Amino acid sequence: MNTVERESKEILQYLRSFLKWLWIAAVTGTAGGLVGSAFHLSVSWAAGFRAAHPWLLWLLPAAGCLIGLVYHLFKTENKNTNTIIDSIHFGDRVPLSLLPTIYLATVITHLFGGSAGREGAALQIGGSLGNYAGRIFRLDDKDRRVATLSGMSAVFSALFGTPLTATVFALEVISVGVIYYSALVPCLAASLIALQISVFFGIAPTRFLVTVYPVHAVMVMKVAVLAVGCAVVSILFCLAMHGTEHLLVKKIPNDFVRVLAGGAVIVALTLLLGTNDYNGAGMEVITRAIEKGSARPDAFFWKLLFTALTLGTGYKGGEVVPCFFVGATFGCVLGSLLGIPAGFAAAIGLVAVFCGAVNCPLASILLSVELFGSTELVYFALACGIAYMLSGYFGLYSSQKILYSKLKAEFINIHAK
Repeated sequence: MNTVERESKEILQYLRSFLKWLWIAAVTGTAGGLVGSAFHLSVSWAAGFRAAHPWLLWLLPAAGCLIGLVYHLFKTENKNTNTIIDSIHFGDRVPLSLLPTIYLATVITHLFGGSAGREGAALQIGGSLGNYAGRIFRLDDKDRRVATLSGMSAVFSALFGTPLTATVFALEVISVGVIYYSALVPCLAASLIALQISVFFGIAPTRFLVTVYPVHAVMVMKVAVLAVGCAVVSILFCLAMHGTEHLLVKKIPNDFVRVLAGGAVIVALTLLLGTNDYNGAGMEVITRAIEKGSARPDAFFWKLLFTALTLGTGYKGGEVVPCFFVGATFGCVLGSLLGIPAGFAAAIGLVAVFCGAVNCPLASILLSVELFGSTELVYFALACGIAYMLSGYFGLYSSQKILYSKLKAEFINIHAK
């Protein structure tokens, strides 16, 4: 075979692969967009219905038992976001039954006042869809992992309207220090298709209005100090999520008793505090912190506690929006003390705490662009860099691998704490 023939064959190979992944991305993106849009609308309806009928909070303990029954019937106990991450690492099959269970359980959690988000659930829904699509197309083990990543990107994008963040987050969160660039085109294509479908159904991308200030040496130093605080808060967030679950499972091994107790405590705390700010996702509080520069000094603590109790006792949902809540309210309060405009500090706090908790600096920087615009990006990049480094090896997802050290160019291959 001469040089021309070899090069022609190589070009055809790349073209076939490109077209194959465009087709698979179209399927996963369409499915992810449809399911993601339905999920977004369902959770939004649940939140609105609960707001109109506050008495539903009293039924939260019973709703927790219903969630436990759903997971038992579908045999998806102990299946969560870590299951999706493991499927990328080891090629494990993801049961399609995880899709209806996490969908239904998250809607129930929001309907009755549990403190949870939805983007973490989106990773499970999308991963389940993508993994199943890989089996339908009879992809080999390695290609099925790429299809799983594409599904994760698609549903995340449909829910939040941030296709670039969804793409890079899926690529970055699996193994910190190594990015699967072979999945870039499939994930981006699936994200863009899913976004267009969600927009078609009237779901507006999440955006915030925030005033960003010109780069100045003094402000840079203040933002750096804020980022250090955000790194500490991200560690506390991870410790609370993992520690509460492990402690309660050990102390109350029965799933139904544990979720009943957790629901009762959340109801009691809500009545004691006299506000429902910490029930549900809390997007209104996030918006208020960023766009109006207003947050209660202890809001980040209570949201952290409510979310740890909700997810640690057996209710379902995501950790991402609660992480946004904690970061935005903490940033708003500490930023004001440091002399940073409160709304601007809240925006920085949101992305910095998220970055420290998920160990995804590139996705976090892109998130700041898609949520707040690209003006003076250096502030957000600085905050993400500091939060990423100082948060150590803690992480929301225990199956996440930290392949390279945060301190030097050294291969370590450990799991997030």
